[in-house]
Amino acid sequence: QVRLVESGGGFVQAGDSLRLSCTASGRTFSSSPMGWFRQPPGKEREFVAGINWSGGVTNYADSVKGRFSISRDNVKNTVYLQMNSLKPEDTAVYYCAARYPYASGSYSSKDYAYWGQGTQVTVSS
Repeated sequence: QVRLVESGGGFVQAGDSLRLSCTASGRTFSSSPMGWFRQPPGKEREFVAGINWSGGVTNYADSVKGRFSISRDNVKNTVYLQMNSLKPEDTAVYYCAARYPYASGSYSSKDYAYWGQGTQVTVSS
């Protein structure tokens, strides 16, 4: 079993930056692709960014390309989401998620086995 705990959310102004962290328990973190998703108010959960087990391959939603950066530290069992130039439309609950070990990366939330509890990000104009 894998437990994921997010932190780093908050209330910021447009143009500000935030870094989200997601720390995982369990021995399989270093073999698992990870993803960040978000759910804006009244909308479906959507893919934000993904990273493979080694950190060598990353993918982003078009809406965040060039502004957000995903990374991981397999020694600390932590995945990060650096968010720069935040916009009001980035307001959402942000979730980290893990796939099973040795799986490929995925944009679909249905392919992720483990989820954190979410952290709120609010961007004011």
